[in-house]
Amino acid sequence: MTLDDLRVFVAVCAAGNLSAVARDLSCSQSAVSQHVKRLERETGLVLLERRPRGVVPTRAGRVLRQAAAEGLSGLDAALRHLDDLRRGVGGTVRVATGATTVRHFMAAGVAAFRGRHPEAALQFETAGSSRRCLEAVRSHAADLAWVTTGPPLEGVEQRASHELPWMLAVHADDPLARRTAIALEDLSGIRHIELPEHSTSRLHLETHLERHGVRLTSTTSVADWDTALLLAELGLGHAILPALPGWGRGSGDVRLVPIPDLPPLTAGWAARRWDALSPLAVEFADTVLEHLRT
Repeated sequence: MTLDDLRVFVAVCAAGNLSAVARDLSCSQSAVSQHVKRLERETGLVLLERRPRGVVPTRAGRVLRQAAAEGLSGLDAALRHLDDLRRGVGGTVRVATGATTVRHFMAAGVAAFRGRHPEAALQFETAGSSRRCLEAVRSHAADLAWVTTGPPLEGVEQRASHELPWMLAVHADDPLARRTAIALEDLSGIRHIELPEHSTSRLHLETHLERHGVRLTSTTSVADWDTALLLAELGLGHAILPALPGWGRGSGDVRLVPIPDLPPLTAGWAARRWDALSPLAVEFADTVLEHLRT
């Protein structure tokens, strides 16, 4: 039984597919299968159940996966710490973020943390969605992820810490800009600018609108919230967006009007295990929350 065997086994359990892991590791499916078979020989137990669309861990496999994942997480953290000692730096914090997260949620916190720990290394990995950020944490590619919190994901702990009320972004000359609030029925006639496909925010929005029988007509879509706000400011449509820190009620040619009947989004930190984070990573997460603008 080797570390590579355990790493591959944990990856297979997470992906539910041997070929997907083989692609990620740039090896053959047979090579991935050999890692699993070696573990099964040594334990004397079947660890994976083959199904038509992939594999799932057996009861014994779930026991080994949990123990291996926790052990590998601690080992990876120790190896990073040793590498920091070798390079003479004060520690590393790896953060998975969305495209605009650092600007809107972390700027002041990052500056304050850097002031306290000028020797620490900060590594930011940009991911296109909260789901990808969570996957980065689960796969050990990041220590922390700032995400729009959503359904539970096995192997990741999410902590909601900041509420984001929904706003309608409209051009200042639009009749809706003079409203103090927008009712859900008023949204049916807007020229909707769609949020990123498969994003947690879009799923949240569409779920609640469907419950109230509201269907939106869209001719424009964007990859991030900032672009949606810009297009609304240019008068190219209406964007339903979470109120990000620093936006206020809009500026320039855009206005942000509250939609009180939509439950707010929540955002916060995610980690594989909070009790397994390094003290430096915990301090970074706490510092960002302390300096988060409202």
